[in-house]
Amino acid sequence: MTKEKQAAIAAVEEKAAVIADVADSVWGYAELSLQEERSAAKYCQVLAREGFTVEKGICGISTAFSASFGSGRPVIGILAEYDALSGLSQKAGSLTREELIPGGCGHGCGHNLLGAGALAAALGVKAYLERTACPGTVVLYGCPGEEGGAAKAFMAREKLWYGLDAALTWHPKDVNEVVTGSSNSCIQTQYKFTGVAAHAAGDPDRGRSALDAVELMNIGVQFLREHMSDKARVHYAITDAGGRSPNVVQPRASVLYMVRSNHVAEAVELQKRVDDIAKGAALMTGTTFEKQFIDGLADTVPNHTLETVLYRNFEALGVPAHTAEEKRFAGALAKTYPGSDGVPGIGADFDADVAEQVRQLRASIGGALNDFLAPLYQGPAFEPGSTDVGDVSWQTPTGQIHVAAWPNGCPGHSWQNVSCGGTEIGRKAAVHAGKVLAAAAIDLLTDPSLLEAARAEFQKQTAAGYTCPIPADAVPVVPD
Repeated sequence: MTKEKQAAIAAVEEKAAVIADVADSVWGYAELSLQEERSAAKYCQVLAREGFTVEKGICGISTAFSASFGSGRPVIGILAEYDALSGLSQKAGSLTREELIPGGCGHGCGHNLLGAGALAAALGVKAYLERTACPGTVVLYGCPGEEGGAAKAFMAREKLWYGLDAALTWHPKDVNEVVTGSSNSCIQTQYKFTGVAAHAAGDPDRGRSALDAVELMNIGVQFLREHMSDKARVHYAITDAGGRSPNVVQPRASVLYMVRSNHVAEAVELQKRVDDIAKGAALMTGTTFEKQFIDGLADTVPNHTLETVLYRNFEALGVPAHTAEEKRFAGALAKTYPGSDGVPGIGADFDADVAEQVRQLRASIGGALNDFLAPLYQGPAFEPGSTDVGDVSWQTPTGQIHVAAWPNGCPGHSWQNVSCGGTEIGRKAAVHAGKVLAAAAIDLLTDPSLLEAARAEFQKQTAAGYTCPIPADAVPVVPD
């Protein structure tokens, strides 16, 4: 590493207390998707104090923001998230299920750390730009609602990400690795049927059952499953069955559908077929329905050029170092869930040789914390979940890493994640992620050939063009 890059990394370390304060504050706020008022305000306050130009409420989303420093190109975007999950309130550093607030929310996906680590990266790049006075701009994007709001996709609808030369981000995980492969696209839609109430025995001919419409829609989608791609998935949940009285023809009922596919264009076409089934169910039952778009997001486009840059810097910086006390805590926490002896990492899931290397690394390190860097894997990979980082990756080259923030095999969206995310283990992960992302961003700022290669790969991968899953008239919906 050059002296200038080393100085930038040192600047991140010097801001460790600031980064920890943000991570802990957002952990305590634990605000749900698109309701992150205090969390967004905290970021904006800190960023303004650190010398960034802050713009609030970007793309018409009140809890979204951008914070920029520098001038000219290249423009490197760093993506931050900070929304929590319902029902996961949990005391920090606890080895048992202990709600901090009964029925409250918690950061079961570690987004309090994700945003803080992104902030750390932006601070590191800022320090570099100040020290060298070289051209270039770093922009930290506050992206709310990843857990059911898809803010990045709404931003993509406004063509925001086309203005970047590259985007970088990270996610807390149980392993240190560079992320590769794709993910599912996803569209969520609520169907609210309206019928006519009547006595189910005395006047059944005068009733029009909205619940019948929901059930017929579900049956129609069941038959659709045989005639859709084997890569697609359709899930549903009846959110309103119309009431509790069986002797009433139910005048209202609603169902929430989630359509997934490997490619966003396929998901959009499949969504149209589901819409047609809803129309048919309404015709069969003499009811009407309203369709409410909830959210939609695209599949992820990997970029091997950026992955290589990230890995090279991850190798140089190593992984977070943990104390004996932290390792003991992680070991005890790992005993509270099954699967703590699994082989972690994307590469291990798809390549037997990588899996064996990871086994050996785990054996050599010992303990529940994966204090090693997994081998760089750039073969075929697919994760069935969905993330709105995918929409960013369709508009600009995008790279991601994982940093170990909890013990091996710790289940996603769990109280264990919340507990660990409020400890020094989580804080160290955020600071370290910031260092890796900042170092990679500095390489992109100083070596034009890297961005050229990343752009060429991106253009080849996205030649079909981006299909936005967000309708033109849709607005972000605060989840129930």
